[in-house]
Amino acid sequence: GFEEKLWAMADKLRGSMDASEYKHVVLGLLFLKYVSDSFEELYKQLKEEEWADPEDKDEYLAENVFWVPKEARWSYIKENAKKPEIGQIIDEAMIAIEKENESLRGVLPKNFARPDLDKTGLGETIDMFSFCVGDKESRSKDVLGRVYEYFLGKFASAEGKGDGEFYTPMTVVKLLVERLEPYRGRVDGTYFL
Repeated sequence: GFEEKLWAMADKLRGSMDASEYKHVVLGLLFLKYVSDSFEELYKQLKEEEWADPEDKDEYLAENVFWVPKEARWSYIKENAKKPEIGQIIDEAMIAIEKENESLRGVLPKNFARPDLDKTGLGETIDMFSFCVGDKESRSKDVLGRVYEYFLGKFASAEGKGDGEFYTPMTVVKLLVERLEPYRGRVDGTYFL
């Protein structure tokens, strides 16, 4: 039932913003939290290993974890959540993540600094996303998937669409295909043998 509580808190940020725009804000924050959680978990592990370097990007690539620069880590975002320039900080975090991770280039939303987005509400939403979605335990319970699916249903309802009536941009499809690395079957019209 935590999805419903999260939705109620996240929906406060929306104000008069259209649901089709607002979903990019909330789902973008959720993705940022996910990659940061995954990164932070491995970072802590690497700090404990004698010969590992937690600031070496290759350590993360070897474990199939996105590299997250310091200025894009959730701890930094949360520290700055109450600042009036939080929108710009998040946009810069998205740019930094894209710059460091080839497969994410041109995919992440960078519209958090726009004037119609309430920065106080944005800070409150960041505080609300204090739960883990990207660590090993959360991945095993599919916390991200559950929240994402619930939110998509709510956004579809707010936009007057039914579940499943979302257009998936080709960049997202390509990213998913590259991350999943299918070897057989069909993904979005592409056959794998």
